[in-house]
Amino acid sequence: MQIALQINGRPVKAEAEPELLLVDLLRERLGLTGTHVGCDTSQCGACVVHVDGVSVKSCTMLAVSADGAEVTTIEGLAKGAELHPMQAAFHENHGLQCGFCTPGMVMSAIDFANRNDAPSEKDVRHWLEGNICRCTGYQNIVASVLDGTERMNAAKGSGA
Repeated sequence: MQIALQINGRPVKAEAEPELLLVDLLRERLGLTGTHVGCDTSQCGACVVHVDGVSVKSCTMLAVSADGAEVTTIEGLAKGAELHPMQAAFHENHGLQCGFCTPGMVMSAIDFANRNDAPSEKDVRHWLEGNICRCTGYQNIVASVLDGTERMNAAKGSGA
């Protein structure tokens, strides 16, 4: 079946069998390999993307379900060399080690920040329960999300 969607702001038409997962469409058919496959069971969060502005685990969503939707992947966040505020926060707060979980963490964190103006550390830890990192102790990830939320709020306030 032919589907049409917006991916990272660009119109895309693709052929998608009924059983094709969104993560496979992104990675295998469209070459957007920043979305990772970690567990194939929706437990790890490495595959998180935004569909119509909401974070979803793309390993559990059928590509045909995204027909007509706006999908944003980690590749669609930066504006040229300028990182998204959450990406910059992860970089500056050392919120990554091997980087495998980072795209999903960043995508989840952006959705979280859009829903929370002044979150606590406990709020961040609760939200990220669906994202697994095997390298860090999460402290720098939590610091990154808190900093990224502040940066996103400041950008909203400045009209950026």
